[in-house]
Amino acid sequence: MAQKAGLYAAAGLTVSLRSADAGDGTTPARQVAQRLAHFAVAPSESAVSFATTEPDKPRLVAVAALLQGSASAICTLKSSGIDRPAKLAGKRYASYNGRFEDPIVSQMVSNDGGDGKCVQFHGLDAHAYQDGDTMGAGSVVASYLEKGKSDSTWIFPAWEGILAERAGQQLHCFALEDYGIPYGYSPVLLAHPDDLVEPRAEKVKAFLTATAEGYKMAAAKPSEAAEALRSSGHASLTDASFVEASSAYIAKEFLTSDGQWGVMQPKRWSDFVDFLCASGIIRNRAGEPIPRDAVEAETLFTNRFLP
Repeated sequence: MAQKAGLYAAAGLTVSLRSADAGDGTTPARQVAQRLAHFAVAPSESAVSFATTEPDKPRLVAVAALLQGSASAICTLKSSGIDRPAKLAGKRYASYNGRFEDPIVSQMVSNDGGDGKCVQFHGLDAHAYQDGDTMGAGSVVASYLEKGKSDSTWIFPAWEGILAERAGQQLHCFALEDYGIPYGYSPVLLAHPDDLVEPRAEKVKAFLTATAEGYKMAAAKPSEAAEALRSSGHASLTDASFVEASSAYIAKEFLTSDGQWGVMQPKRWSDFVDFLCASGIIRNRAGEPIPRDAVEAETLFTNRFLP
């Protein structure tokens, strides 16, 4: 929306928006770390991961939340009979291979009374970014669950859920918060720390100001937002009525109750880090648990570049 309305150009910025499947399978966060991109759409745990890896890795910082509500879930096909997380014990889970993803799902299963250690985790090809079936269909439900290649995966109901409904695929969706997981923001925009100091910081502010206006427009006019998204020409956007339905579904999650975009609450970050540490999920590359006092939640994000 911001691009189509000329807001970036008006701010003196030349912005290129690209899909994660346009590269070699490198995740958006790693592209920012490698200076191949200025911003990445990623879950908040990516910021935690980069803050707790090798010392030579940049500490990526979340500079805006794209969604305010909890808009993701673990899903299964209703036909599978897996109607609660506990029943995922002994079943397959199609993973995006995020550093904390599998342990979070495992803990969710355990919290529901199942044996989280018995979940059969298997990775999607190149995080699914280079999987033609997934990117073409726009859904792991269609490319994996419906084809019997897995029993469960992590989705955004506003996208894969609507696609599944339209295809006659009935889903069970398990929200993490319903099973004792105080999940963080997903997704966020991550930036490289070198871009958050002057003079580069001014461009970050300008970019986020224009982007905020674009999201406000998308929240107010979801049909126009769908049209703007479809203009990218991506293979998963050919069904106009689906994209409009998805846009209408997610529009309510873009802004805070008082109409702000991007704002992140410190408690939501600290609660998430508390959970990750208390559950033993945050570990160093040697597999050793990282103590809570070694992770400074307040350094993982910032609101100071938002309008």
